[in-house]
Amino acid sequence: MRYDVAVVGAGPAGAAAALAARRAGASVVLLDRAAFPRDKPCGDGIAAETLDVLAGLGVTGATDGYPPVERLRLIAPGGTEVDRPLPRPAHTVPRRVFDARLVEAAVRSGAELRRHTVRSVRYAPGGVIVDGRIEAGVLIGADGAGSVVRRALGHPANPGGHLAIALRGYAPAAGAEQLIRTTSARWPAYAWSFPLGDGTANVGYGEVLRGTPLTKAYLIGRLGELLPGTEATGLRAHHLPLSTRRPAPARGPVLLAGDALSLINPFTGEGIFYAVLSGELAGTAAAAGPGEAAKRYTRALRARLGRHLRHSGFATLLTRQPRVVDAAVRAARRNQAVFHRMVDLGLADGVFDLRTIGRIGAEMFRSAAPPS
Repeated sequence: MRYDVAVVGAGPAGAAAALAARRAGASVVLLDRAAFPRDKPCGDGIAAETLDVLAGLGVTGATDGYPPVERLRLIAPGGTEVDRPLPRPAHTVPRRVFDARLVEAAVRSGAELRRHTVRSVRYAPGGVIVDGRIEAGVLIGADGAGSVVRRALGHPANPGGHLAIALRGYAPAAGAEQLIRTTSARWPAYAWSFPLGDGTANVGYGEVLRGTPLTKAYLIGRLGELLPGTEATGLRAHHLPLSTRRPAPARGPVLLAGDALSLINPFTGEGIFYAVLSGELAGTAAAAGPGEAAKRYTRALRARLGRHLRHSGFATLLTRQPRVVDAAVRAARRNQAVFHRMVDLGLADGVFDLRTIGRIGAEMFRSAAPPS
């Protein structure tokens, strides 16, 4: 059977792509090597903007049973803290639950779900053939950091400096707020604790890789140093291809979305918002047919995320020095608007404005000025 759209990977990006393509009337097959529900190592944080995208796809109830998290406490490398209400509440939902709900929504919409491990992709007249037997007009690669589809397009994995590793587990919750504790040791690096609302929290530690492999024992040790007393279970590590080194989003009738496109926020490691948004855009572009699918998707992605990604890339350059992050956290403690800008840049599609940059610069000047 030939499908209008084949989606490889049924995580948030793939499920969103399937939902968008079905809403546009396309026939869709959704391929994943795992059976759902399945675990996926992640921080489990669901920003409000993610739910906005899902609502536009007709998905509600994705966070049912998991109460909103109202506050975020951010600790700078130098120890300065800011604790404020989030601009909009977030949720923490285990990916075993969240992803299964999105897959179920895609199947209800009419997408065909197949458990299948994809090994090969080749172009054919009028589309693509997967593993020699699954034909589609357009193929969407939403198969994560180790994407087979991405490799088939000839794109290598992200190099050191543009790839992070994170260790995730679950532990008793220490509070009702989201906590991010950054550290100047091996910067950029941070630990987190995101409460689920049932007495447990998703906890973890991550840092940017620089070419040297890191052991699980090392990551556990760093987690213990930054969140003392944490006794976590279910510890699993995963790679995060950062958005500072993205491949071309599409070639011909093959599109990439989510982690396969290196859409991971370089500040926070957040990728679920990027995943559902890029999946929606890819599914919509694919449903219009293979002719110029790559151009349609590339234009849509640029219009929706281009400015944000430029700002996040520029901000990454600025914050290579921990003292810049210290200044930003001090500015956020003084001014709520700065805090909101930082959250929006790190969790959604926000940008920095000149006023925010000026306030951060003023904090750097204050710290550098000699005492009177």
